[in-house]
Amino acid sequence: MPETSLHHARMADLLEAARDGDHGSLAGLVDELTPLLWQVARAQGLDRDTSSDIVQTAWLKLLGALGQIRSPMALTSWLVTVTRREAWRVRNASRMELPAKDVLFAELPDLGPTPEERRVEAERTRQLWRAVSTLSDRCQRLLRIIAFTRRPDYDTVSAALGMPRGSIGPTRGRCLAKLRDALAGDFVEEGWS
Repeated sequence: MPETSLHHARMADLLEAARDGDHGSLAGLVDELTPLLWQVARAQGLDRDTSSDIVQTAWLKLLGALGQIRSPMALTSWLVTVTRREAWRVRNASRMELPAKDVLFAELPDLGPTPEERRVEAERTRQLWRAVSTLSDRCQRLLRIIAFTRRPDYDTVSAALGMPRGSIGPTRGRCLAKLRDALAGDFVEEGWS
């Protein structure tokens, strides 16, 4: 019988004896498996004291489930799984409990836009798209390609819009001038000037 199978069989025998009330067998399980469970807890990045608490919790859970473990041969796997899950739970709970002052970047100023700046930006975006909608379909399609493509290939733009390549630049200039006029009128209308 391979060594792993012998180990599992021995743990199963100890578990069966512990179920029957043999405290020595339970102590044998603890002596045999605690070093493994300790390593499982420590592998989750927890400190010495927390790992010790987690191993104790795993043993307490075993005591509560002695009669419910269906496969004594799987005891080691069951304890490793319980230990790992408990370590994850404790680790995640401790991350959530860090006070804001203890967080590394808590002292850094918030560089994001203020609510007022977001409101103004949203209003400007709304006005821009309203002004774009007043342009001809040809101008709208051209400006969208130019605006959303980093370096548009004029051959591709020409093919997509059915425009001669040489007319793209001048057409773009005229469309931008119309957009500027539409935005200037919008800003005067809205009292922005």
